[in-house]
Amino acid sequence: MKLDAMMRYVEAGNLLIVGNRYNGHKLALEAGAAVLITGGFDTSDEVVALADELNLPIITTSYDTFTVAAMINRAIYDQLIKKDIVLVDDILIQLHETYYLSTSDPVEKWKEFNQKTGHSRYPVIDENMRVQGMVTAKDVVGATKDTVIEKVMTANPITVNERTSVASVAHVMVWEGIELLPVLDSEKRFIGVVSRQDVLKALQMAQRQPHVGETIEDIVTSRFDEIKGEENTFSCEVSPQMTNQLGTISHGVMTTLVTEAGRRVLRKYKRGNLVLENITIYFLKPVQIDSTIRIKPRILEIGRKHGKIDVEMYFEDEIVSKALLMAQLID
Repeated sequence: MKLDAMMRYVEAGNLLIVGNRYNGHKLALEAGAAVLITGGFDTSDEVVALADELNLPIITTSYDTFTVAAMINRAIYDQLIKKDIVLVDDILIQLHETYYLSTSDPVEKWKEFNQKTGHSRYPVIDENMRVQGMVTAKDVVGATKDTVIEKVMTANPITVNERTSVASVAHVMVWEGIELLPVLDSEKRFIGVVSRQDVLKALQMAQRQPHVGETIEDIVTSRFDEIKGEENTFSCEVSPQMTNQLGTISHGVMTTLVTEAGRRVLRKYKRGNLVLENITIYFLKPVQIDSTIRIKPRILEIGRKHGKIDVEMYFEDEIVSKALLMAQLID
């Protein structure tokens, strides 16, 4: 590309990725752009002096231009995926909106909060804003109104960090049967709470939002289609990204297919989200690249909180894998 044509795309604050084109380096700096020189080349003393004068960086690398552009695109793509992930910090109830108790408060204060808010669970903190426990309705049963909260609370409660993902919090809440979790900052100080209801809403919103970055799971599930005319039967074509170094479907992708099949069949009977509890997979035969497999999930048992599903995978009417999936249901 000629310099004039190239400079049409360069503006202040940009990064020009180019090889040993000294005039290009100079023009980019004059336009207010930084310069990344590829191929292990250097630049002229004049360009270095200009960069110092304008306080703009010049970076050199031994990688070629294509490799550098690919690496930068990959890093940007990874950041887009991270941006899509909902964190506790995005949904927590801030400290000034949170009802909490001190270790020295009497049980009578819990009763005041209970009548005012209708809630029964409250974090208990000390004078340094460190969480010391949780107090619930069952903790205060039989206690007098003057009893100190510290004597009836449940000590050492489970807490989460503000940078914890909402998906991880959902798993903890389901696994431990918790409705409310205290949230701590990087210095372990109490900054708010997150409730089960807020977590469920966040998960539902995240599923409905379009995702800019595409993960391996997105690639797998995007190829997951229901076969018309066959009840609870799905198909999936094995793409190159779904294989291992031998050209056969990877174990991680197989696990994703089993989980997605279980999620879709359960969704027909119960609304809500699925938290995987246990999965056992038997890899009977390898499935190679470009193959189209049929996946048949079958519900063995379903309750209000649990589900058990049998999943079979076929290639050309021959079974290639079998799995048993057990999950907890969040509704």
